[in-house]
Amino acid sequence: MTSPEVSLLTPAKNERDNLPRLFAEISEAMEQQERSWELLVVDDGSTDDSWQVITEHAARDPRIRGIRLRRNFGKAAALAAGVAEARGELLVTLDADLQDDPAEIPRLLAELDSGADLVSGHKANRQDPLGKRLPSKVFNWFTGLITGLKLSDHNCGLKAARTEIYRRVPLYGELHRYIPALAHQLGYRVSELAVHHRPRLHGTSKYGLERYLRGALDLLTVVTLTRYGRRPAHLFGGLGMLAGTIGTLILLYLTGVWVFTDQPIGTRPLLTLGILLEVFAVQMVSVGLLAELVLHRTGRERDVEVLVSDQTPVTRSAA
Repeated sequence: MTSPEVSLLTPAKNERDNLPRLFAEISEAMEQQERSWELLVVDDGSTDDSWQVITEHAARDPRIRGIRLRRNFGKAAALAAGVAEARGELLVTLDADLQDDPAEIPRLLAELDSGADLVSGHKANRQDPLGKRLPSKVFNWFTGLITGLKLSDHNCGLKAARTEIYRRVPLYGELHRYIPALAHQLGYRVSELAVHHRPRLHGTSKYGLERYLRGALDLLTVVTLTRYGRRPAHLFGGLGMLAGTIGTLILLYLTGVWVFTDQPIGTRPLLTLGILLEVFAVQMVSVGLLAELVLHRTGRERDVEVLVSDQTPVTRSAA
């Protein structure tokens, strides 16, 4: 079977009433394109008739393919399952709740044709309640500050990108929120495009305050990947040096107390703290050096693979 040029991917959970209209609008939008396409719909553990709707439409249109997860694993896992099955060189993601307008897809693809590697939608006139918009503004501002990629809407479900990006960035937990930042860290060109956003007509929102809390924890993972992914010794070694410096100052102070006064220091909790900080420092520096060795080894093997790929189709490993 000939691979399509564009794969469209939408995770769905309990979106039975929205799916028929979604399929129709996607088909209408893609008819304007001189590109072959497929639509991957990932049923993320729906408890309504969503899977039945998906299979019925897939039987009528071979461009629609359904993927069913055994239970609800979350949006990142649903996206990862869809990416694994995507055959197109370009990938468009959008939510199944109809708030993302499929009519914007041609504009996103045109942005890729203009040279962008990933274009993220920006809900300029967001049709959501204030209780959802305000936390989102704080999240976007803080994410831009931490990652260095300034976007108005990091978490917009409507995105278009080269499929290779989704195969390279990690997709688990809440990391789907940070796909543009992770792509930017890998050197891809990321842009943003204002898109039309619509109010939800059917179903209920899957997002709550707890998702922002989980997203904040995953932001720590993103910081580690983007700032220290290629230099882990700076992260672990920096923590170790900070702890070692504090521990050394504590022990020097206690040494002065022991030498110049008659006060005992052996029973002081401060002595235990100083020793623990020194031990922690040695451990962190050691972990950083080991991480650098592992990273260096992996890098050498990749370099060798790249060097031989243009010569002979053989697999070699670094010594």
